[in-house]
Amino acid sequence: MKKALDDAALDLLFREARSYNRWAAESVSDETLHRLYELLKFGPTSLNTTPARFVFVKSAESKAKLVACVSPGNLVKVEQAPVTAIIAMDEKFYEKLPALFPKRPGAASLFKEDAAVAQVTMMRNATLQGAYLILAARALGLDCGPMSGFDNAKVDAAFFAGTPLKSNFLCALGTGTSELLFPRNPRLAFDEACKIV
Repeated sequence: MKKALDDAALDLLFREARSYNRWAAESVSDETLHRLYELLKFGPTSLNTTPARFVFVKSAESKAKLVACVSPGNLVKVEQAPVTAIIAMDEKFYEKLPALFPKRPGAASLFKEDAAVAQVTMMRNATLQGAYLILAARALGLDCGPMSGFDNAKVDAAFFAGTPLKSNFLCALGTGTSELLFPRNPRLAFDEACKIV
C-alpha cells in the first residue's frame, strides 16, 4: 500500500477547501497554468479518451467576452478572478485515439459509428477532467470557484465558433477571499450515500 497524504494535504484538497465567489488582486502566472495542466492530464479517463479542452481566460478582452455569457450572480466572480477556466468538450475527441490509445487500433470507430456512445463518453470523461483540474489547482495552492451559471450557446459562439468544442462548465482560479464565502453546507453521512456489499 502506498503512503497516504498527510492531514495537511487532505485539508488542502478537501476538508478546508471551499468554492470561492470573490478574489484577491493576485495574478496567476502562465507557468502555473502549464503546471496545472501537467498534473490534471494524468487523471484517468475511459480508453484514455481525454475529451476535455481548457481555455484559460485571462486577458481583459477575453474576460469581457466571457462576462457577457454568465448569469448575473457570476458577473463579479468572473470579473474579479485572475483566471476563469472554460472546461470544454471536444465532440471529435476520438480523432486523437490512435495516438492516445495505440494498444487498440480502430478504437475511434466505436465513437464514430455511435453518436450516443460518443456523447455520453465525452460528457462523463470531460467532467471527470474538470474535477481533476479542481484538485490539481488546489494542490498547487490555488482556490477554485466552479460554476454552471452561464449560457452555453453564448460561450460556444464566443470562444468555439467553427470548432467541435462545446462548453461544459467554468471554474474561476486564483486566491479567494472571505467575501461572500458562504458557510459550508452539510454533506450526506456515509450510511446515507454509501453501501458496502
